[in-house]
Amino acid sequence: MGRDRWHLIEEEGALTLARRLPVRLDLAAETVLAGAVGRRRLAHLVRQDLWRALRDLRGFAPVVRVRRVAGGLHVVAGGAVAGRVPPGAQAHIAGLLEDPRHRARWAGRA
Repeated sequence: MGRDRWHLIEEEGALTLARRLPVRLDLAAETVLAGAVGRRRLAHLVRQDLWRALRDLRGFAPVVRVRRVAGGLHVVAGGAVAGRVPPGAQAHIAGLLEDPRHRARWAGRA
């Protein structure tokens, strides 16, 4: 795997985008996005914003899991952290997933 590559895993109806294998979620948040957008593109868009939000978190490796549910897509975003998870990191991810500007951008581009 090159530096620019991401692992895309499809299992049990979910698409998982991860930087490292095995997939590990030391911290995570989830949401449901209405509408039927592309899972792969959505996973990459959420991953980009997740990385921008947590790039200063040492040893952070993003993971995004997307699966279709009634009425939209269920998204779990988070990742592995090498070391201690700082207080509020999970709430920061949850805030990112619920931010109306991000949600509108994801829906418009995915």
